[in-house]
Amino acid sequence: MTLIFDRGLRLGEPGDDLATMRSFTSVVAGIRTCATVGQHDGYLHGIEVNLEPWAAFTLFGTPLGELKNKNVEASDLLDVKVRELTGALAATSSWARRFALLDHVLGLWWAAGPACSPRILRAWRMLVRSGGTIPVARLAAAVGWSERQLERRFAEQIGHSPKAAGRIVRFQRAVRMLVAGRPAIVVATACGFYDQAHLDGEFMAMTGRTISRFLLEHGAGHGGPQVLQRVAGEVTSIPLADVGFLQDLTI
Repeated sequence: MTLIFDRGLRLGEPGDDLATMRSFTSVVAGIRTCATVGQHDGYLHGIEVNLEPWAAFTLFGTPLGELKNKNVEASDLLDVKVRELTGALAATSSWARRFALLDHVLGLWWAAGPACSPRILRAWRMLVRSGGTIPVARLAAAVGWSERQLERRFAEQIGHSPKAAGRIVRFQRAVRMLVAGRPAIVVATACGFYDQAHLDGEFMAMTGRTISRFLLEHGAGHGGPQVLQRVAGEVTSIPLADVGFLQDLTI
């Protein structure tokens, strides 16, 4: 989950052109099973907060299933309090003070929000540790719920079903391995895909890119305009040279 306070950012889906992309002042990005395409004028000035999904449930105080595969204007979700925070951040005179203000305000939101279920937190951590491969039945048994109850609570507090969340975690692991130079067939086996064709299909479905094209564009980013990876140790964004956009893979 991502909360961004910024101006001049346009976001859309793979295949969108500039005319169909939406501009945001501040944006909440739900967990996605497909990439986001972003475009700006070359200058961004703002703050981004990357959140574990269970933490976003407490901070936002809303069922995260409502944000599944969506980018929404933060003020539409959080009403006046996010507009006040955005204005206060813009008016603050230094980055140190902005971060201190953000920590203070998010701390207040956290204290007032609904607590995530400890069982959901345990299941989420098990899912991440397994690389997205642990069966849903095993997760449910580990936390003492039925599969249906686990799926319902996951949709509320994580944003997707355990199966869909596992798909995202598995894909992110595959991206890391591919970028590190591991052959696709090895990655497919290590990450729990049926075969390389399954991995190829997931890559196309979730990025709109073949693996080879993705790797080519990722490599090209090192010799062109600077592309900041938004999460340390992860590949979160690649430049799309054919349309001049930035594709965000933090899904």
